[in-house]
Amino acid sequence: MIGRLSGRLDYRAADHVLISVGGVGYVVFVSDRVMAALPGPGEAVSLYTDLLVREDLLQLFGFTTLQEKEWHRLLMSVQGIGAKASLAILGALGAEGVGRAVALGDAAAISAAKGVGPKTAERVVRELKDKAPSVMALGGTMAAAMAGHVEEPEVVESDAPRPAPAPAPRGGAAQSEALSALTNLGYGPSEAASAVAEAGEEAEDTAGLIRAALRRLAPKG
Repeated sequence: MIGRLSGRLDYRAADHVLISVGGVGYVVFVSDRVMAALPGPGEAVSLYTDLLVREDLLQLFGFTTLQEKEWHRLLMSVQGIGAKASLAILGALGAEGVGRAVALGDAAAISAAKGVGPKTAERVVRELKDKAPSVMALGGTMAAAMAGHVEEPEVVESDAPRPAPAPAPRGGAAQSEALSALTNLGYGPSEAASAVAEAGEEAEDTAGLIRAALRRLAPKG
């Protein structure tokens, strides 16, 4: 199984790219959203990948985050959702948008993707709702994952200004941390995921997501 590719982007096509790794070129199909985020030809690129194996077909699909890759795998498990429809959904909503739509049972958001009808969209949210919390917890990007494997540079004393602190986690990483914090407080995975999904309309950083989600989880009355 090919789970990740790191190499040079050779060229782009309408729905796929060619990545050169160790002298071998891999054709990788991607969503419109991933395509827009990729660098130009000749530049370094890294993608998580999922390999589709059929009797007469081998296809690689590429993703910038583990969360996006896992949503692709889950979407493909739903009857009526093939690789093309899955990439259409992810291209239209992004991994976080898919998580929000599934957690909130928003079939209309799923059906906004090209080629996905209302009944199929309803099937997606119905079958995947219980799986949303675990996927939403997969925060971070490929760049962040790779940073964890880079050796720390030698520390050299210098009069140069110190770099500014790293910004607070945003997007998938913040969503993951907020979800973890809420479950540690005793909230169930499903209700925590729904609250974080709703809170995403108000905040993007971890602290903001937690505060907004707690307001939604607070007893009414």
